Amino acid sequence: MKARIMRISFDTMHSEFVRVLKKHGFSDERAQLCARLFAEASLDGVYSHGINRFPFFIDYIRRDIVRVNSEPELIGKSGSFERWDGNLGPGNLNAHHCMNRAIALAGEFGMGCVALKNTNHWMRGGTYGWQAAEANCLAICFTNTLPNMPPWGGLDKKVGNNPLVIAVPRPNGHIVLDMAMSMFSYGKLDTYRKEHKQLPFPGGFDTNGRLSTDPDEIFSSGRLLPMGYWKGSGLAMMLDLFAAILSGGDPTPRLDHSGDEYGVSQVFIAWSIETVHAASVAESITSEVVDFLHLAKPAEKGGEICYPGERTIRNRQENLKNGIPVHEDVWEKILAL
Repeated sequence: MKARIMRISFDTMHSEFVRVLKKHGFSDERAQLCARLFAEASLDGVYSHGINRFPFFIDYIRRDIVRVNSEPELIGKSGSFERWDGNLGPGNLNAHHCMNRAIALAGEFGMGCVALKNTNHWMRGGTYGWQAAEANCLAICFTNTLPNMPPWGGLDKKVGNNPLVIAVPRPNGHIVLDMAMSMFSYGKLDTYRKEHKQLPFPGGFDTNGRLSTDPDEIFSSGRLLPMGYWKGSGLAMMLDLFAAILSGGDPTPRLDHSGDEYGVSQVFIAWSIETVHAASVAESITSEVVDFLHLAKPAEKGGEICYPGERTIRNRQENLKNGIPVHEDVWEKILAL
């Protein structure tokens, strides 16, 4: 039976997250930030890596995979490049810290690059793209993951879906691309499964090796479809190599911990827009590209052409006004934590 959807205000969701995090050993300051990052992902419509992921995060804390009081540690520095050890601390707090460091380095040198090893899942990757854009920085960041996707032409999971985020600041709405290397992330598949919906496009293979839009079949086979087929597969491998080599951390082959994901490697790069162009020049370029994109005729009647992040802004506005949609059973789990 389809779970009932309820609407929860941002403030209520945030306060519940804070309550649970403090109960599990977070200081008030760290609980406030960690809770805000989870709630903002939900506010923006990324429920798979916000509210729906929160109970799993607490489970990792209880099992000492996420170490509540561990903080990132600077282990190397050369000019505009820094290397940090996440010490298995909360992944979103580690990532937020390292993007802040990349932004600070960009302010000093024009560009900053921070590589992070031995950290945990960063939750919504786009969070750190929005963070950089709010600081008027261009940004690229990416993470490796456990092996959860077969390479193109393979049956066994030997590459990660290794999310990639690219952000461009814009006064009339930042442009933020946030994508996994699979057509649909596991979190997105789970959202469709919870809602008893088929995927709009094939997202993997069924147990008979046929392309499928059925999230249950794809979960059963474990065969996600790389975006762009061999191109997504190759890009996933290259992002893994860059993350592990730059951070000195573990690549995907070392992250197969019997289904648990921890000890991942990440990279955060930022460019201060003022050092690249005058703000007016950058704004003119981005507006020209967005306006040109919007001139495209939709392929289907009633369709719409959007730039990356455009729907996110709409979700944010709608959910602030009406409350964040939450599956009743998920909310009950959180209240019981």
